[in-house]
Amino acid sequence: MNVSNLSVSLGEGVRVQAQRLSHGDRTGPVLVFLHESLGNIALWKQFPRQLAEVTGLDALIYERRGYGASSDEPLPRPYDYLEQEGTVWLPRLLDALAIDEVILVGHSDGGSIALIAAAALEGRVKGLVTMAAHTWADHLTLAGIRDMRRRYLEEGIREKLLRHHGERTDALFYAWQDVWLDEGFQESMDFGPWLDAIRCPAMIIQGDDDEYGVPEQVTRIVEGIGHRAEPVFMAGTGHSPHLQQPAQALTLVSDFLRMAIGQKSTIFG
Repeated sequence: MNVSNLSVSLGEGVRVQAQRLSHGDRTGPVLVFLHESLGNIALWKQFPRQLAEVTGLDALIYERRGYGASSDEPLPRPYDYLEQEGTVWLPRLLDALAIDEVILVGHSDGGSIALIAAAALEGRVKGLVTMAAHTWADHLTLAGIRDMRRRYLEEGIREKLLRHHGERTDALFYAWQDVWLDEGFQESMDFGPWLDAIRCPAMIIQGDDDEYGVPEQVTRIVEGIGHRAEPVFMAGTGHSPHLQQPAQALTLVSDFLRMAIGQKSTIFG
């Protein structure tokens, strides 16, 4: 598999860091990975490569504005920052790389962005997988975010993130904390209206021990999308199924993609 590291211009002075995994001349939709609230390319670990290998699909992993090696983001974050990522910046990235058909794989904040993008990009999205996505700010999410401030300072999380985000680490962490703990953001956050516009097959995953989201996040997403969506609760798993139960997550997602789109393409051989 060929690996290309890219710095992609999206206009307005914005550049994002991306990595493409390519099989060469294989065709089919591209897996696009959307990271969580404190993530980057490296923090996906081996999951993108493994899913690309199992499915035979090419993959794109990228870092949003303010993360990793991408451009800075304007701070403080606006209340609609997740909608902007799904409706403006991700479509621009796909256009810049001439990627037409995609399968979106999003974790946490990235899962919420994937839901929005799946609605906004319409027929370009052939499949959707979310892990620990949110459509509103529930009490468990907010409690976990409040506790993360203590863990950031006392349990070495800051030092780990410094390796990935460098001198912008504190700004990134507090930008995430500040907007989510803002009552105005909590009151305005409702991604439910996007769900009815999603037309692709969807797998909505959450660990049954997720410390950042109530089970109703999954059931409401599935109800909003309708019969095209499948709920999955992974036993003994917390907020990061692809890291905590990677083999199980890989099997679930690849089997879903085989059933959802495999019969319409040659990607699974």
